Amino acid sequence: MTTIAGCQRLQRAWFAALAQATGGRTFSTHECDWIWLPARSELMLMFPTSISAAGLRPGLAEGVRLGARTVGVWLNGAVRAQELTGFGFEPGWQPWWMSAAVGSVTGYDPGCATVTVEVPEYSGPPAAELAVAREEPVRAWHAVARKEGGLAGAAYSFYDGIDNPRALGGIFNMEVQAAFRRQGVGTALLSAVARQAAAAGAEELALNATPEGYKLYLRRGFELIGRGHTWWLTLP
Repeated sequence: MTTIAGCQRLQRAWFAALAQATGGRTFSTHECDWIWLPARSELMLMFPTSISAAGLRPGLAEGVRLGARTVGVWLNGAVRAQELTGFGFEPGWQPWWMSAAVGSVTGYDPGCATVTVEVPEYSGPPAAELAVAREEPVRAWHAVARKEGGLAGAAYSFYDGIDNPRALGGIFNMEVQAAFRRQGVGTALLSAVARQAAAAGAEELALNATPEGYKLYLRRGFELIGRGHTWWLTLP
């Protein structure tokens, strides 16, 4: 059974894989675990067990040195966040952790979705982060959906079989263009990337949903298992 702790480990592993593929890095400061994502100019603090100035100050200083424009903090509901306000952080969107057996997602027709790392329309961070699906050994897969000759949506799946006793894979960065919603694009993308993770050994899948995506995931076999919090800071 997927747990919130498992979802958190998966989210951290995904960001770490993006960092590795794009020239970023991970580092720690006094019980704080940071991930630098250079393609986005974002620094992430991942699920600290407590918030303290001793951990925040050196991490933020390193973020400034690296050139971060934004800093995100991912928290579970049990961690008190008051210390963040003193550093200028503001509450952000709330991850809705969901999970499903992989078989409940792979059974749909991928239809308009194709697994690929060649997307001519991409530029900036999306283009740079495609490197995560080109690395060996392969542990990330990217798919796009096309309709009416244009890009209708995209998604990633990720599965790292190392130190993963629950065989938990993830769905990340899924987006369907507004003009193509409610046309089966989301279902096709889910199926396409889930099949790749399943072939690599994933038995369960997890994701963090927004309220807009929640209903789609619920219809496709995912269940809500908990909610988290994010806080955000814009650096000068």
